[in-house]
Amino acid sequence: MGDVLTLGDTKLPLGEVTYVMGVINVSPDSKNTHTVAFSIDDALLMAHRYRIWGATLIDLGGQSSHFDNPTIEAADEVSRTVPVIEAMVAEGHLVAIDTWKPEVAEAAVAAGAVIVNDTGGLADPAMRKVVALTGAAVVAVHIEGANPHEVANVEIRKDKAEHTAEQFRQLLSELESVGIDNVIIDPGIALSYRGDYVSYTQMQLAVIAESEHLHLLGKPVLIPIPRKRDGHRVAAYISLALEHRADIIRVHDVAMACDLARLFGRTQ
Repeated sequence: MGDVLTLGDTKLPLGEVTYVMGVINVSPDSKNTHTVAFSIDDALLMAHRYRIWGATLIDLGGQSSHFDNPTIEAADEVSRTVPVIEAMVAEGHLVAIDTWKPEVAEAAVAAGAVIVNDTGGLADPAMRKVVALTGAAVVAVHIEGANPHEVANVEIRKDKAEHTAEQFRQLLSELESVGIDNVIIDPGIALSYRGDYVSYTQMQLAVIAESEHLHLLGKPVLIPIPRKRDGHRVAAYISLALEHRADIIRVHDVAMACDLARLFGRTQ
């Protein structure tokens, strides 16, 4: 993996730090309403607040990933996200674009985003081409479906972390063969699936607890913290991810995550 994560001109040391990636949505139909920004100024204020709390990265989304919400056109997603990215980059924020659409990723990187957070699992050859040509870092999200709007029941299994790692091993080999190696891996446990919610919740915890299988792949590991109604459950997921030395945690509850990262000694 090396000692650093390269994001454009920025290099983030890895190993002893867990970086907090705070979510900001410019999709008005997002179910996580406290992360929704309705204007560029709203988004900048939220990003500034995240920075004060201790977040290092912003994950910006213009399309709700919940399967109940409509799929918008790529052009609409671009118009929502690109002006916000440009404004954030101008203020020195490190921005990831959360999308499964290659056209959106390409426009976002041109606007200054340094990470493509591909919720389509980097299966789309067009997305691979965008990443390879732009040189942006990329988050490969494990997903059981073509994209978050085309999912069915998640597969519940006791060895989910190990099984996911094996699938990532094959994917990383494919990506390396087309010149993509600046990859962050995400086990996809924050995606919404149909099916048994209780079993999925328990499996989410198990994947974090067994995330050493992911670390052994030699790439930075991003643990997406599932959004729960109860704050104490969110804190439990964050604490477990910190205990198991996640390189990045993607969160909606940024103040809590930053405080816990300090408590666990996982800050610079």
